Amino acid sequence: MKEADAPAIALYPHLDCGGLDLDWLCAAAQHAVRLCLDAPGPGGAALPQLDEIEVSLVDDETIAQVHAEFMDDPTPTDVITFQHGELLVSIETARREGPGHGNSAEAETLLYIVHGLLHLNGHDDLAEPDRSAMHREQDAILARLLAVGPVPADP
Repeated sequence: MKEADAPAIALYPHLDCGGLDLDWLCAAAQHAVRLCLDAPGPGGAALPQLDEIEVSLVDDETIAQVHAEFMDDPTPTDVITFQHGELLVSIETARREGPGHGNSAEAETLLYIVHGLLHLNGHDDLAEPDRSAMHREQDAILARLLAVGPVPADP
């Protein structure tokens, strides 16, 4: 359910997400929207004007194609944010990178969603000191989200 005055999260798995708790992820992402709204960045913020954020869970091949088309970089990435309220998140990247960050696949995916939401709320990570400030903000928000309840363990 949508929190008052916060855009709703719609989660769309476009690949087999077996082993991931999508209900938990959607609920945590909805809570993340409110926390990100409370952390506006210095740039233009689309997040407060959106009714819904579509989060598409995709594989590395799909996100690499979108990355190439829109950013001239044919490599996979973790998350791509579109200012109209769409996030593409690579589940393969989350599964691969999460353990190195001490995260389950769900927690790593949530980190990528928080990162995208912060972009929608005016944050930028193209150069310092903005990059460090954005990463501090996303880490603080993720810590708050993970403190709220248990994160499902990877199988």
